[in-house]
Amino acid sequence: MSKINISVQQTNNENIVKFVVNSFLTQAKSYEFNNIENAKISPLAQQLFHLPFVKTVYITQNFIAVEKFSFELTQINWVDVQNEVAETIKNYLNSKQPLIIEDTNTNKASKKIPITIYAESTPNPEVMKFVANRALTNTTYEFKSNTDAIHAPLASNLFHFPFVKEVFISANYVSITKQTQVEWQDFVNELRDFIKNYIESGKNILNDEILRQEEEITISNVNKKFSETDKEIISILNEHVKPAVEGDGGNIAFKSYNPETKTVKVILQGACSGCPSSTITLKNGIETMLKQMLKGKVEVVEAING
Repeated sequence: MSKINISVQQTNNENIVKFVVNSFLTQAKSYEFNNIENAKISPLAQQLFHLPFVKTVYITQNFIAVEKFSFELTQINWVDVQNEVAETIKNYLNSKQPLIIEDTNTNKASKKIPITIYAESTPNPEVMKFVANRALTNTTYEFKSNTDAIHAPLASNLFHFPFVKEVFISANYVSITKQTQVEWQDFVNELRDFIKNYIESGKNILNDEILRQEEEITISNVNKKFSETDKEIISILNEHVKPAVEGDGGNIAFKSYNPETKTVKVILQGACSGCPSSTITLKNGIETMLKQMLKGKVEVVEAING
């Protein structure tokens, strides 16, 4: 593991702050600790509970979220203490001490992560969604080929199946695009069992390198200048469109807005990419919504397949 860096991110809850790490802390597993006694398996969480304002500690994929007691109880704002907490987490992780101490008396076979996977069809007949009963990732990743998946072991292994064309990983599911010459019923159970066994075995879903690439994109987006209309469009897409799209096994992202032609370009990924019904959804749904909510600013919405 390379040297750990921490970035502090605010959340919608003023009492919770995320401390994002440039390395994976867990794979397909999350932890929540409510007090120091409850946090026996995590020395870092116990250390954080020594801070008098800490109420809850969450450890997941590549971040640690800390909830403080409300201002009324502590008279403490995050802005006054978040750097101290970030430094505590950074120093602990760089010390190479274990984040989670597993029960050494438990045999290896019983350490499998209990998981359920079910297959769910999507509006795109070429795409099947494999849904897990636990979180797999905090964001979305699309892989068009095995070359793209060099830092994504699960996706890379899925490309070993000759009938797999593309892989999309998000939240708690994997969307797979098949080759057109094959039928889902011939191998859907095989894929479901493979994904289940892969995750249960505790293997990496994504490698640290993919986080570093993501960090570069995030920095680039932060430095990018968005107009007020850009921000309005992004907000509408995130609040009103993205949840429904994710439910269908895909993703939508803002690409650009041209104020002269009043044209919005969006990126479609996963099941939405190349979906026969996506054009109808785009015109009758997204375009109509943006026209109504941003009167006079938007006339056309165009899609770019991810």
